[in-house]
Amino acid sequence: MTLMQKFLGASAALALTAGAAAADPAILFDLGGKFDKSFNESAYNGAERWATETGGSYAEVEIQSDAQREQAIRRFAEAGNNPIVMAGFSWATPLAEVAADYPDTKFAIIDMVVDAPNVRSVVFNEHEGSYLVGMLAAMASESDTVSFVGGMDIPLIRRFGCGYAQGVLAVNPDATVIANMTGTTPAAWNDPVKGSELTQAQISQGSDVVFAAAGGTGVGVLQTAADQGILSIGVDSNQNYLHPGQVLTSMMKRVDNAVYEAMMMGADLETGFNVMAIGNEGVGYALDEFNAELISADMQAAVDAAAAAITAGELVVHDYMSDETCPAISF
Repeated sequence: MTLMQKFLGASAALALTAGAAAADPAILFDLGGKFDKSFNESAYNGAERWATETGGSYAEVEIQSDAQREQAIRRFAEAGNNPIVMAGFSWATPLAEVAADYPDTKFAIIDMVVDAPNVRSVVFNEHEGSYLVGMLAAMASESDTVSFVGGMDIPLIRRFGCGYAQGVLAVNPDATVIANMTGTTPAAWNDPVKGSELTQAQISQGSDVVFAAAGGTGVGVLQTAADQGILSIGVDSNQNYLHPGQVLTSMMKRVDNAVYEAMMMGADLETGFNVMAIGNEGVGYALDEFNAELISADMQAAVDAAAAAITAGELVVHDYMSDETCPAISF
């Protein structure tokens, strides 16, 4: 098969996937797939909520490689989908190339800023939500050692780890926080075996609570924590249900809300810079029937007070991405 034949075959496949009625919204998932039980799945849940409430339909694609990104955006734009929502920072470069070619199409990108008049850029204050679950980790820990497993080693994931460490030390200044990243390539988002290995190593160093911010890799982290009898903390989606009574909480990053709101606005999508924080329910911690026995009333009160202080501006959590430093941990 020639390179051109391969390209045309991939184009045809994307064209079929993108075949939706004009003006239907579209969602483009990041690597790892829409059922990663984390970031992508949260985006999928937002699209499904929109479809259920409106009776509408949407187009979607799960790419298999970075090389498909620009092609996928163009196919949906040419098919008339509007708005087109992209889950993940890796869509930023191709979107910046494509947006001007389709001035009548509205785009939304999650986790990155693209400066174009027809783009809505949605970012989250992950460090604030991570601070809250760090407080819970410190209050739940019996060993005074907790840990963090990140996915791809990028500033965004260090932002999670830094916020988490600050929350831990705010509760227990003598605590030890161990942090490891899974890798330096996109494969780090979908490597549950490596996530398990890192978690085992952290447990051997005394960790009894581990926070995973690693996409599909985090499934391995949570599984190993459950198998070894320590607590874990999920991320993005509410992952408490995966191991009832063993997931302390989940740092909720409401990607679902971002997708839902973008689709609800339709072709009238408000463009520009949009920040989702504690105050507008963009980030927070999960409390449900699966972890209710792990979070005492005193723990909840302490975390809720911190959340209110952050929203009021009385408590400032250092943002790693502001200067690529962290006062609470070294990566």
